[in-house]
Amino acid sequence: MEREVREYVQACPVCNCNKTSNRPPAGLLQPLPVPSRPWSHISLDFVTGLPVSEGNTVILTVVDRFSKMAHFIALPKLPSAKETAQAVQLHVFRLHGIPADVVSDRGPQFTSAFWKEFCHLLGATVSLTSGFHPQANGQSERANQELEKALRCVVSRNPLSWASRLVWVEYAHNALTCSSTGMSPFQCVYGYQPPLFPSQEGEVSCPSALANARRCRRTWARARVALRKAVASYSAGANRRRTPAPEYRVGQRVWLSAKDLPVRVESRKLAARFLGPFLVERAISPTAVRLRLPTTMRVHPTFHVSRIKPVRVSPHTPVVPPPPAPRLLDGDPVYTVRRLLRSRRRGRGINYLVDWEGYGPEERSWVPASRILDRSLIDDFHREHPDQPALRRGRPRGSSQPVRAPPSRTAAPPARGAWDATEDAALLSDRSEEF
Repeated sequence: MEREVREYVQACPVCNCNKTSNRPPAGLLQPLPVPSRPWSHISLDFVTGLPVSEGNTVILTVVDRFSKMAHFIALPKLPSAKETAQAVQLHVFRLHGIPADVVSDRGPQFTSAFWKEFCHLLGATVSLTSGFHPQANGQSERANQELEKALRCVVSRNPLSWASRLVWVEYAHNALTCSSTGMSPFQCVYGYQPPLFPSQEGEVSCPSALANARRCRRTWARARVALRKAVASYSAGANRRRTPAPEYRVGQRVWLSAKDLPVRVESRKLAARFLGPFLVERAISPTAVRLRLPTTMRVHPTFHVSRIKPVRVSPHTPVVPPPPAPRLLDGDPVYTVRRLLRSRRRGRGINYLVDWEGYGPEERSWVPASRILDRSLIDDFHREHPDQPALRRGRPRGSSQPVRAPPSRTAAPPARGAWDATEDAALLSDRSEEF
């Protein structure tokens, strides 16, 4: 009985959707490969939310994954893809050459067609993190933490002066010994430690360019060995708090964590913890999979394996019926509405957030009032929510077609709402809003 109860709970859809997982995160650490020279592999990220200082509000962080050297570039605003490319050319490429790989998150600057074509023309590969998994770009995230900590210390009395102090924060970061390599980023790149006092000048003199090149090669070899040891060390430490991920295959059904997803719910506290199930469309790597998501979810479909869990099947658990298929009414697909959640003005009309019968919260969508067949749904909604925007009397202004008469609730099937797939294009820009 204990075994059957455990199987029943593991396969129960209600338990899988609403219970918080207390297991260690799935997916062992997969470190990025160690580069062979400085500035061949870089990572990018932004620090936002800063006060205006000399006209700047954003910092672009560029980190070399080999030497850990960083450049902190002050910008007046969050840049576009073209402005990001120009900043990287000016502050990185002209000093260190063109990299072979660029790691970044899935910000609009790095997912745009311009940025991908820009890197392709340079011969650099674009490596993007999986959805809601910033650990994949941990190098830049850690550099951002150190940057913010240093700025808080040096500008605590005058926060508006951070732009003028940024150069000294960068110098201090690049001159500080790194625990991974055992040397400072400056020394790892150039082969010597920058002098802080005139008395140290004689220690860094270089007799010839050949000797300097040999010293750089010896430094890089020593740094590479230290990096490999550091990677093995922190991988072993991280994997002690993780569990091996299941091997996902194409077509397998999985539950997706609702954390950080733009799902339209009334209360985050009482909302489901997992959504789905969804089908695995592609297994990208042992730690990342691509899911087949509905068009109403405006998120990238690639997720880390710690964000999903497989759907279990038990003979003791009732089979959950698939979502109901649409009916055709006068040639149009008609879906059953469970309830209306919110309303909003769009132009001169009103849209309603519809919760569809037989579908999860990830399928909720905004529908124009003219598409709702049963007018009693709208009347009941505004009677219960008088604070929500309402339709004007008579025909809704801005509607391109007359309101269709609702079917009889006794003679016709219980289809109480209509939703046309052609409305998707007009509603895509609104589906990222969260309630």
